[in-house]
Amino acid sequence: MRIPLLLAAAAAALPLLAAEPSAPPTKVDGFTYVRTVGRISEYTLDANKLTVLLHPEHSAPVLTLMVTYRVGSANEVTGTTGATHLLEHLMFKGTPKFNKEKGTGFDQMLDGIGASNNATTWYDRTNYFENMGSEHLALAIELEADRMRNLRLLESDRQPEMTVVRNEFERGENSPFEALIKEIGAAAYIAHPYHHPTIGWRSDIEKVTIEKLREFYDTFYWPDNATVSVIGDFKPEQALALIRQHFGAIPKSPKPIPQVYTEEPEQQGARRVMVKRAGELGVVGLGHKTPAATHADFAPAMVLSVILTDGKNSRMFKALTDKNLTTAVEAFLPLTKDPCLHITFAALAPGAGHEQVEKIMLAEIEKVRTEGVTDDEVKTAVAKRLADSAYQRDGTFAIASNLNEYIAIGDWTAFYGMDEKLKQVTAADVKRVAAKYLGADQSTTGWFVPLSAEAPAKPGARKPSRADMEPRPSYRRDPRTSDAAPAAGGGSGAANDSAIAPRIVRAKSAGIDVLAYPTGVKDVVTLRAALPGGSALRGEGNAAVPRLTAMLLDQGTVKQSKFAIAAQLEGVGATMEFSVTPQLVEVKAKCLRKDVPKVVALMAEQLRTPAFSAEEFEKAKKQLAGTIRRALEDPQFRARDAFASAIFPAGHPNRDTTASELIAAVGTAKLQEVKDFHAKHYGPAGLTIVAVGDADAKQLEAEVGRAFAGWKGGVPVKFEAKPAAVGPAREIDVNMADKTSVSVLLGVASTLRHNDPDAVALRLATAVLGSGFTSRLVGNVRDTEGLTYSISAALGKDTVTDGEWRIQASFAPTLLQKGLDSTKRHLNDWIQKGITPDELKQRKSNLIGLYKVDLATTEGMAETILATVLRGNPLSWLDDYPKQINALTLEQVNGAIRKYVKPENLVLIKAGTMPAAPKTP
Repeated sequence: MRIPLLLAAAAAALPLLAAEPSAPPTKVDGFTYVRTVGRISEYTLDANKLTVLLHPEHSAPVLTLMVTYRVGSANEVTGTTGATHLLEHLMFKGTPKFNKEKGTGFDQMLDGIGASNNATTWYDRTNYFENMGSEHLALAIELEADRMRNLRLLESDRQPEMTVVRNEFERGENSPFEALIKEIGAAAYIAHPYHHPTIGWRSDIEKVTIEKLREFYDTFYWPDNATVSVIGDFKPEQALALIRQHFGAIPKSPKPIPQVYTEEPEQQGARRVMVKRAGELGVVGLGHKTPAATHADFAPAMVLSVILTDGKNSRMFKALTDKNLTTAVEAFLPLTKDPCLHITFAALAPGAGHEQVEKIMLAEIEKVRTEGVTDDEVKTAVAKRLADSAYQRDGTFAIASNLNEYIAIGDWTAFYGMDEKLKQVTAADVKRVAAKYLGADQSTTGWFVPLSAEAPAKPGARKPSRADMEPRPSYRRDPRTSDAAPAAGGGSGAANDSAIAPRIVRAKSAGIDVLAYPTGVKDVVTLRAALPGGSALRGEGNAAVPRLTAMLLDQGTVKQSKFAIAAQLEGVGATMEFSVTPQLVEVKAKCLRKDVPKVVALMAEQLRTPAFSAEEFEKAKKQLAGTIRRALEDPQFRARDAFASAIFPAGHPNRDTTASELIAAVGTAKLQEVKDFHAKHYGPAGLTIVAVGDADAKQLEAEVGRAFAGWKGGVPVKFEAKPAAVGPAREIDVNMADKTSVSVLLGVASTLRHNDPDAVALRLATAVLGSGFTSRLVGNVRDTEGLTYSISAALGKDTVTDGEWRIQASFAPTLLQKGLDSTKRHLNDWIQKGITPDELKQRKSNLIGLYKVDLATTEGMAETILATVLRGNPLSWLDDYPKQINALTLEQVNGAIRKYVKPENLVLIKAGTMPAAPKTP
């Protein structure tokens, strides 16, 4: 479970209904009003043709500012691949006015107000964004305008940042999916620059000169090649005045902006690639060129992709995953300006062959090409896409991020218009598009072939996710780390006039703790639920049983099949998934307001009366075994799990079973054990349900009472574990073949729970050390020395039991020792000297400001309310926690460092391909 920081001086709730938007101003000095579509208004800055998009939304005092430049990896040529992304990194290195040396660096200014920021590069665009309290819009606009044309671009900055980007490249190469994506893309395109990976080729990353980067900057970074989007709580007239003030003096480009004119020639035969390296299980990828996002055939292609791969009723799931030939099948269809690839990835299950799986995938595609699809399949796929479109407007960052992709394709109005196009798609359209674009002669097939299986280690076992298997933009900072994820502002955060807790409607219904938090978001409702039934209960018997029980919840009930249940959810675009943490079984669901009764009823049916059929049980066993083996390919998981084994005692909830033990347990697990476990641990006594968004509290209480009526049993939420004993320092290497980046964990058992008084102090101190670009580790080891793409420090795994304190990083093998030496040097300085008064003051302000974006989506708020309840805290804790932050003294914070983080207790884990030892003379 992701537990956001809850930090607010003025923590508050949303008005129950979002205000109706007022008419946009059409006559503004210095601007030409262009049009309004939906709730977005477009303006052009007359002085330089900068495009401005405004979307006022006043449900929370937060906003997102995003600047999108119409330049991406498609604008690169051989020799400069990756230049767009490397330049994106250098955009944070400073200007004559705002720079680190003066104490006015980009990150310093934004961290000081509690804003989050990041940047990404993709095929057709580069974007920069800030999520912040609405009172800070002026500063963000000034910073963005300043770096548009005043970037210093120093060689002394390029060299360390190049090694940072190279490490990002190396981390990607650790993934079989990312390695295969690069090969498929390079083979599919022989002329068009989509041939290049967004991050670039390694030699270009290393050798591109600062002069070439300056040339790139001077070619593309101009107002008439950019769009400024402001989404959230602001007044349009004031925002436009600020934009004119800071951007208005910048001239338009002195030359026409170069456009990509290369067209990919027609492919005249199937192409194949293969990646062979050490690994556990194979992967098959099928790529087909599909039309640009503005093409009339793109909407039918979107529907086709859903029918093929999305959900239990998809063609590929029924043909492959349900037959135990794959652990997952996912498809990726990006929004691009020019024709791009639709890639279908199949993660092979143990015992399945590449040829067998590929043959079935091709057969399913051929069926659609020749026989077509049904009207019901189209109706369901469209419903999914439309619901997803609504979900993508949950918060200011979500809106800005998706609008950004439509800006990149050249038509931002498709942000709304795509929904209308989807509604017009017919079964005949889908068949026609499949026949036109998914032919064998237009295909590029890739296989990842594992050369050997490695000795089992302790797994972070999970099924490959969509994020694992699809190409993704290159980020300035890793969005997958807890301190670097783009925060989503707006939607469900706090207004200025009241506290959070009084707005939460709490009731007991059918013995279940039910909490509802109505917000200003329209139509969308997020539900979170949890009960004690996690993998830590393995000590009661077979270690695989808690996982297998949760896996079977959505595989059919005593009343209906898994396909029937999936059809009901998919028909309205709702989502529901079950997962296991060490302590909990969690349910995550999202739906439109009108579908809350259906979703609650299906949640109850699957929790109460799973079918537990022998056939599905055997499938689940094979899927779990495959998931464990797949996890062993990832150095990060191997490092995390070795770390947990080293610092937590046997039987502790945060110490998992070893891979070999768990695989053996899967093999011997009996269906009756699963049934007995469910009967003992599942019931209303320990169940909590939270709903956030456009939720009706009374309706929710009634629906829960109706759906769960008569259910008995379960155990109250009570987690007791003997705190981990802090042991002596140790160093453990997890050797893995063919990995280009080594994952590192350095830390100790914290012996603290989240609620412990010292935890607040240590969490703030740890943020100073390793959270954000102004932290000591990130600012020095990465930003100044260029030794890694990702390094952070955190106090974690302390949701309901004592957790861990850790530093997490990745280094190229050749930089491993240098990176460790630097990390330890800064760590020891932090331990011995503590933090400074200025750092304490700045970090308090930073954490309190971050509250406004941390809780500003329905998902973030739902997860936080649920975590508060599970920890045994009163709801008032949501409003009291910021006071705890403000009350911290320097003595408390530095005392916590000395008490809990001692060099003689630190455990060091390294996972990956270790550097070769130097040869003795």
